[in-house]
Amino acid sequence: MMVRKTIREDEALRSLENRLSRIEGQVRGVKKMLQEDAYCTDILTQVAAIQAALTSFEKELLARHIKGCVVTDIKSGSDEAVDDLIATLQKLLI
Repeated sequence: MMVRKTIREDEALRSLENRLSRIEGQVRGVKKMLQEDAYCTDILTQVAAIQAALTSFEKELLARHIKGCVVTDIKSGSDEAVDDLIATLQKLLI
């Protein structure tokens, strides 16, 4: 099985890493809230914020994937990229 990789520009990598770092911080914050007996609704509000942040990350990564990887593969004559994109979207839209 071939392992596929994506080489990202420095700016794109930094942007995605920064988003994930913020999400990690939010998750650590929720853990601390739990340990400090924070009110359930307050924790749930933070969990919803984490889910929104992950969705935002997912949208950015998907857009970059389509504009970069998929377009490059299609231009090189690979229709397999379209099948891969469809399978990916089907997984994301569950």
